[in-house]
Amino acid sequence: MPQLSLTSSENSFIDKLDDYASEMLSTVETWSAQNSGSHNRSGLIAMRAMLSERFSDLPGQIEETALPNGEFVSKTGDVETIIYEPALQVSVRPEAPVQLVLTGHYDTVFPEDFHFQNPVRVDEDTINGPGTADMKAGLMVMLTALETLERSDNASNVGYKILMSPDEEIGSPGSSALLAELGKRSHVGLTYEPALADGSMAGARKGSGNFSLIIKGRAAHAGREHHIGRNAIAAMAEFIGGIEGLNGQRDGVTFNIAKIDGGGAYNIVPELAIGRFNVRMKETEDMDWIQSKLDDLVAKLNLKDGIHAHMHGGFTRPPKPMAPANAKVFDWVKQAGGLLGQDIKWAPSGGVCEGNNLWASGCPNVDTLGVRGGDIHSDREFMKISSLVERARLSSVILMKLASGEFDAIAAKKLATQC
Repeated sequence: MPQLSLTSSENSFIDKLDDYASEMLSTVETWSAQNSGSHNRSGLIAMRAMLSERFSDLPGQIEETALPNGEFVSKTGDVETIIYEPALQVSVRPEAPVQLVLTGHYDTVFPEDFHFQNPVRVDEDTINGPGTADMKAGLMVMLTALETLERSDNASNVGYKILMSPDEEIGSPGSSALLAELGKRSHVGLTYEPALADGSMAGARKGSGNFSLIIKGRAAHAGREHHIGRNAIAAMAEFIGGIEGLNGQRDGVTFNIAKIDGGGAYNIVPELAIGRFNVRMKETEDMDWIQSKLDDLVAKLNLKDGIHAHMHGGFTRPPKPMAPANAKVFDWVKQAGGLLGQDIKWAPSGGVCEGNNLWASGCPNVDTLGVRGGDIHSDREFMKISSLVERARLSSVILMKLASGEFDAIAAKKLATQC
């Protein structure tokens, strides 16, 4: 196999990316200043409008795609409907022989009234701001690389679908079906979650599930008739002890109780408790073990007189192993980085993202092509400014080599179907 190299025209396209550094940063700062927390519908609408305007520079069709409604358990224990904002999709050359899917999200974890609202320059190479790393700068990297692809010689060989979702930070409950559909139709996936500050990327990823347990007991006066009450919080404590006891029983499987709602006045036996928890797992088979253990704990609670327990929720993202097809895509990233003097490394991650969903649908992918940054999901979130152009160069090379056929996307997809 001939050694990979950059053509003179590819080099010229890569060199020109320096000219866009200032514009890229300015755009990211504007996007960061727009709060788009997952439940801030007006903020998501405003963010989507900005993205629609900017991504319309690409050829092809841009459209908003309605997502199905979801469900959530309220503090009163009722299962209520939640409405998700539309996803934004861009479709370019759906007739091309090689089809890619590029994904990112335009929501953040920061609520509308959270104190962390605006980006601030920390030093010449660091900006602190909501969504800068995770992942508004990633969307900027994606767009810049696609614009480079469109100027290149072999762009017509590749078609692609971009999905920008409004619900990634809450597990992609509305957009999961879209991710599955796009993954099935695409040969390779590229997702723009942030890399670590040193540029390291996520390799194998754990899977994840979000659950809510609703326990209903019987209210009673805590003094006069405590004996006829059935304490839902006490039952919840028993359940929590049960899932905490499962930690360490199976390699890589963790249970994390995150929030408890319920109870009221001190003199009332609480009749309602809601426990919300997350599970993580390394292997797909772990999910059956987890579900079986949870079912056993719930069944045990329901044997108690006057106690009724019901589980809501489920697994949101299956594990993403470093299977041969994914390893092939990572090798392309490493080769592309080598052409640019970037030493690309990766390590397993307990975190999850849309890359999990794409792999579950049979699409080999790499999912940390965004900027270098850190402290995400906190008011210390930062990105390295120099990584905007750096990572745009990396994705530009990957895209151009996919278009030239030097990175064989069709072969990677076939390898995924054999896993």
